[in-house]
Amino acid sequence: MSSAAGAVTDALHELRTRFAGVRDGVPADYIPQLAMADPEAFGLALISMDGHRYSTGEADVPFTMQSVSKPFVYALALCELGLDGVSRWVNAEPSGEAYNAISLEPGTGRPDNAMVNAGAIVTTALIPDTADTPRFDRILDCLSRFAGRQLDVDEAVYASEVATGDRNRALAYLIRSAGPLPVDPVGAVETYFRQCAVRVTTLDLAAMAATLANGGVNPLNGDVVVEEPVAAQVLAVMATCGMYDTSGDWLLRVGLPAKSGVSGGLIAAGPARFGLAAYSPRLDPTGTSVRGRIALGALSERLGLHLMHNPALAASTVTLVTTADDLPSAPTEEQERALRERVAVVAAQGALDFTAAERVLYALDESGPEETASVVLDLRQVTGIDTVARSMLCSGLARLTEGGRRTAVVDPAGHLEVTGGGPTAPRRFTSREEAVERAAREAGRPTT
Repeated sequence: MSSAAGAVTDALHELRTRFAGVRDGVPADYIPQLAMADPEAFGLALISMDGHRYSTGEADVPFTMQSVSKPFVYALALCELGLDGVSRWVNAEPSGEAYNAISLEPGTGRPDNAMVNAGAIVTTALIPDTADTPRFDRILDCLSRFAGRQLDVDEAVYASEVATGDRNRALAYLIRSAGPLPVDPVGAVETYFRQCAVRVTTLDLAAMAATLANGGVNPLNGDVVVEEPVAAQVLAVMATCGMYDTSGDWLLRVGLPAKSGVSGGLIAAGPARFGLAAYSPRLDPTGTSVRGRIALGALSERLGLHLMHNPALAASTVTLVTTADDLPSAPTEEQERALRERVAVVAAQGALDFTAAERVLYALDESGPEETASVVLDLRQVTGIDTVARSMLCSGLARLTEGGRRTAVVDPAGHLEVTGGGPTAPRRFTSREEAVERAAREAGRPTT
């Protein structure tokens, strides 16, 4: 496994292993089809702003979005009507109540927010419906663009929702009686049921969360799904309302905008950093995945992902540089070219945190062809490195060495303190020239 994939995937895998034995909670049974889910399924996924994908467990197992669809349909409504237009019909205040509560503003009948069922039904009803482009077609296209691939509907789950959805129908009629439901209640709820039955995987949800985190641009394909202000507005509502009556506690402890669904899906977004997703059908009393909640909480703590933590002081940049000017001369041009092909240099600058370290590790993976024997990591322009980034870089460099590549670190300031020595510890140098020369001289030797 590559150094970047290893460092991040190892973190996901360790958390999955750690919490796979949790038996608290049961799959949702009020929608009969959801009760048939494998209670032991457990997938985790992370997608970076550069489109790097990491996953473990049942990350490719399909399941239905349920309430995780709500932020993305809210984004579509904001695109169509604007914030003031949507706010006329749906408020943006935390309800402090369960997802299916009667949370309506006194005097206006507006639902408290678009994350509770009442607000989501109104939000769905706000999506334009025309003969050329029916309402649900618009919704499915939007969800598919967020995921970066064409999604479909689980018809069995949809039928199960229709057969058991009387409370949502009652909510729709109650809202209509108060005035703010702009369409027929029956049609609004039927579309809402179908939206909830859209089928995704954990990796799909990570891509959708990453698109919101990336200012509305899908990091997998560069598609501008929504404009940046819309993405920011959606993340704000997710942060304050996405976890229903536990939103405050989630933001306090985990510190990421998030949204849960009763099929066991859970997403979280680190703005300008990553999209996270979990899938495990065992639910707590609030309708949130038990394993997903504790795994994402532990990952946030382990990698320092809380939004309110002090961010890196400056943007970090990774530059893959050639070694042509640094290599010692060889007897022949052919031999010199061979040396260049056997040595790669990656330079980093700025303050390194989790996001920056992931980029450095990915650059190390891409720094040369498979036969490249040596790689030099130049940290001379690094201004600071946090403990998470330091651990990731040490782990990634060790993986490269174990995989047969020689590693060296140019680190005169001692940002990357590698302790313990051993056969996998990278050599440290004070100058790039010294590191590259040593790597070049050893490039023709067999690795040990």
